[in-house]
Amino acid sequence: MHTLNRSHAWPILGPGEVRLLEPALQALSPAPLMQSAGLAGARLAMAIAPHARRVWIAVGPGNNGGDGLEAALNLHQRGKEVVVSLMAPRGSGPSDAQAALKRALQAGVRLLDHVPHIWLQQMTAQDLCIDALLGIGATRPLSPELQACVQAMQSCTAPVLAIDVPTGLNPQSGQWLGGETGQALAVRAAHTLSLISVQAGLLMGHGRDTSGQIWLDDLGFRPDQHQAKPLAWLNTPHSKTVRAHASHKGSHGDVAIIGGESMAAHGMGMNGAAILAATAALHAGAGRVILAWLTEPDGVSVPPDVMQRPFKRLALEQLHVVCGCGGGNAIGAVLPEVLQRSAQLVLDADGLNAVAQDRQLQNALRQRAAPDPAPQTTVITPHPLEAARLLDCNTSQVQSNRIQAAQELADRFQCSVVLKGSGSVIAAPGHTPRINTSGNGLLAIGGTGDVLAGLVGARMAQGLSAFDAACAAVAQHGEMADTWPQGRSLTASRLARKINL
Repeated sequence: MHTLNRSHAWPILGPGEVRLLEPALQALSPAPLMQSAGLAGARLAMAIAPHARRVWIAVGPGNNGGDGLEAALNLHQRGKEVVVSLMAPRGSGPSDAQAALKRALQAGVRLLDHVPHIWLQQMTAQDLCIDALLGIGATRPLSPELQACVQAMQSCTAPVLAIDVPTGLNPQSGQWLGGETGQALAVRAAHTLSLISVQAGLLMGHGRDTSGQIWLDDLGFRPDQHQAKPLAWLNTPHSKTVRAHASHKGSHGDVAIIGGESMAAHGMGMNGAAILAATAALHAGAGRVILAWLTEPDGVSVPPDVMQRPFKRLALEQLHVVCGCGGGNAIGAVLPEVLQRSAQLVLDADGLNAVAQDRQLQNALRQRAAPDPAPQTTVITPHPLEAARLLDCNTSQVQSNRIQAAQELADRFQCSVVLKGSGSVIAAPGHTPRINTSGNGLLAIGGTGDVLAGLVGARMAQGLSAFDAACAAVAQHGEMADTWPQGRSLTASRLARKINL
């Protein structure tokens, strides 16, 4: 067992893949798999709450509840005062869970059919609650009985350890069970124990806030030994670029930023977005950065290291282009040419909105991947609303299955995709998607997406493939927020200047 570590890629499996693995893992295990899972839960409970006297375990009707019962048995045998609230009729549920219930009863574990409110009031911060109500297949809104358990855990002084997934969280999407119409009621766990594989919902959406510290006990699962098709892989940290001594500015690529509609054009000055993307590309080590305004700028200050050039003078076939940052309505006039001629392209923000509204631009975006005369590589970087516009759906549909939405965009437009948000997803045709776990709420401000677009462009200019550039840039973007100095406000301009190779 170990904490989830981003230092190496780890496969993210769905419930179906986990269930297909269980017979093979059971064949390798000397004990029933549920007993191994329960023992793992008990060991983690002892490690995170070594001085606990009381442990309350809320148990549901399925295998997740069986894991909780096995944990209860082990903790009882270790001398803890354990109370189990069984929120399911006795005699129902899977056979393994029924066997676990029988073992717990025979061992003398105290079982109730309700929440012991008075007993819970006597618990302290050294004690522990264990959430074993719902497992990895949960999809429905919580029943009143389960809601009562969740509310009791939230009001209890003792921290919570969730087994598999915090109750109330959709294990696949990271949204609340029941979607937008469901109640925003979920266990806020201090720790979550994942068994066999981490579920995608723990790594995105509300899962980042409700899961606490994620632990993984693989129960014998070895990705290189067991055939299992992952939904995604964890995105690994950014690797620092090492430059050869015998290099020059032309060795590290030219990045052109096309964007920045002025205040005079439509009453909203967006020159700053293009400057942020240019600053990011500059600090990320691009050899040369060129800024091409869409309209006459409003007297803004451009870093002296950034060259400025009219759009008509850009040799797009020789450049790594970042287009759309602060582009406004003016982007539409240049986008057909940008899509047709740019050797490598990062399309962001208003560029994506223009594509979503125009079938011809959508076809032009797809055509960039065609082999004749030569394939041109593209990364698009939508947030959920922009992704919904491109997919002709709504934001809740995107958020309900972010991995699928990102892959659908990649396949539809034949490009690499960064679906931004809590747990950004990177997808591309022919690649298993990546889920990025670096970053935090400090990035939820205007301009950080422009910084990311410039960073992706710089990584492509330095020779990375579109998919690898997207993965590296997203990881580094989040890592900077994770290491941001405490007490210092994160702004997009400061973030852009903090980037290094």
